[in-house]
Amino acid sequence: MSRSIRALAAAAAALALVSACNSPSHGTDPGKPGDAAAITRGVTDTSVKVGGIVSMTSSSGYSKKDTDLGAKARYLRANAEGGIHGRKIDYIGAEDDGQDPGKNLAAARKLVQQDKVFAVAPMSSVTFTGADFLEQEKVPTFGWGTLPSFCGPKYIYGFNGCLVPSPGGTINQTWPEGIAKILGGAQGKSVAIVANDSDAGKFGIRTFQQGFASAGFKVAYAKASVPATAVPNDWSAYVKEILGSDEGQAPDAIVSVMQTPNNIGLFTALKRGGYKGVLSDPTDYDPGLLAKDATRQALDGVHVLLQFEPFESTSPKMAQFKADIKAASGGQDLPLNMHMLTGYMSADLFLAIAQKAGKDLTLTHFQNAAQSFSDTGTLVGDRAEPKGQKDSFGCGALVQLKNGAYEVSVPFTCHEPIPFK
Repeated sequence: MSRSIRALAAAAAALALVSACNSPSHGTDPGKPGDAAAITRGVTDTSVKVGGIVSMTSSSGYSKKDTDLGAKARYLRANAEGGIHGRKIDYIGAEDDGQDPGKNLAAARKLVQQDKVFAVAPMSSVTFTGADFLEQEKVPTFGWGTLPSFCGPKYIYGFNGCLVPSPGGTINQTWPEGIAKILGGAQGKSVAIVANDSDAGKFGIRTFQQGFASAGFKVAYAKASVPATAVPNDWSAYVKEILGSDEGQAPDAIVSVMQTPNNIGLFTALKRGGYKGVLSDPTDYDPGLLAKDATRQALDGVHVLLQFEPFESTSPKMAQFKADIKAASGGQDLPLNMHMLTGYMSADLFLAIAQKAGKDLTLTHFQNAAQSFSDTGTLVGDRAEPKGQKDSFGCGALVQLKNGAYEVSVPFTCHEPIPFK
């Protein structure tokens, strides 16, 4: 082949490459015309690749592994219904971060740099050190907005909004308003708030301290003092301090912003110490916990905060959720838990925004769709973006473990959030 013919061939190949990179069918970002690197990561003509980050394991034995099943269930139904404008969801599953900050960042890097996902949905862990990396790499990420990283960044979304806002945002009032209903009002009533000694725990204390005070409670105790790395063997010092926190008396309600192993230890010790008031936490809505007598006894009477419709609901949306979980588990009737719903609704919000983005799914189109997104009547109430990156969607319920079963103690409802200071 002559030099001139080789040159023409090379030029033709280069032109073909540029044309392919600029073709809308390859998911290019219209904001960067002519840029070969603008092909949208994880998007092909027929699929959208999505991964997750979930604490499947932890040093305490606590696991959120069913978050992965919940996401899988929602994606399976989406694919059965035709995917996103004809593109199937290629859900590659979730990376296990073991609740370890280093592993969380490593998982984020792997999903982006090796697996080349378009989005991370779900992200469910008590640590989110991978947040800055995912934001920098412009990866739409969806999870339970219980960490500050879900409040403010452009590409990170809480499935029920921002639950730990920065000043200028708002606070969800489901918990304090729900406890007030159980107690017959907040006036003259006191509350103790307990959390782990971690960034998340300290932020939770700051948030809920404001929320309960705004609802009319006297906040008698608010400390993030329980070790975050190991469950205490001896709770006596905590119990003594809490039970004398209201001017030498026990508070009317004690709320724990901790995970199940800590809650079991604390609530058992409080009951042995003679406490008869209201106990509440935001994590122990899990029928699997009822399998062990000791666990069931420790959590008996506890009111659990939910930020979604209870499984006891008879709504069509809840019936669909149950059917999807059963299908994803191969037809098994698994005990439902909040981790399943966390994964399911993280995937659901991603799918809703991606559908709105249209047939040409690019990062720019996705983000533009999110800027004017809203829908109603979901399992977490009414949703709206970018409102949800600053504020909670404001809805929730309380259920109580009673005689070996969960009962709705405060029905699912929405409250006007309060400003966070």
